[in-house]
Amino acid sequence: MGADIHGFVECRTRWADPADAWTAAVDLDLLYMGQDYDAFGCLFGVRNHAGFAPLAADRGLPGQISGAARAELDDWGADAHSLSWISWGEVKRVDWDEPAETTDRRVHAYEVVDGAWTLVSKAVWSARFARVAGLPADPVTDASEGDGREDWPEGTEWRDGDRLYRVERMTRREAVRPDGEWKPVWSVMEALAAVHGDENVRLTVWFDN
Repeated sequence: MGADIHGFVECRTRWADPADAWTAAVDLDLLYMGQDYDAFGCLFGVRNHAGFAPLAADRGLPGQISGAARAELDDWGADAHSLSWISWGEVKRVDWDEPAETTDRRVHAYEVVDGAWTLVSKAVWSARFARVAGLPADPVTDASEGDGREDWPEGTEWRDGDRLYRVERMTRREAVRPDGEWKPVWSVMEALAAVHGDENVRLTVWFDN
């Protein structure tokens, strides 16, 4: 079952009354329509297959939350999980070249496209890869045998005809590309922060499965 992200870009304006009041600036659903587990894991620790130290995992709700965010979250009820938030100031300070703490649990698969190896998929297990790597033919029925995943050092490769499999470690920049699906979110937060201050703009989120 897949995981989806929801939430709001929230802002505490310079003229807020009371001073700690936050306003829902933009519904995240209007800015981000993806389901990228690399980004979810890097930012909030959700579906963290790539092994990042999450930037803002399971912080819960902020001390003050906008009425719109509270109302929508209440509508999700028990289906909402992994509530968290991150300020624009924190996003600005991220070292996007920082590598994940571990190698990716999913083996990266490449094929030659226009004369160069190109990433085509990432998976913990596939029948073709299992055959090449000597893994159990069925990871469910052969669970007692394990998958050997922990024994594969970074850079380990398997070649199978036109397919190359490699164990890799991702960086934050690869997980949340500056020109990718999160760019509109960052652009809105940056614009609001230019007016109201870096710590007065945040992204408040939750997930559902």
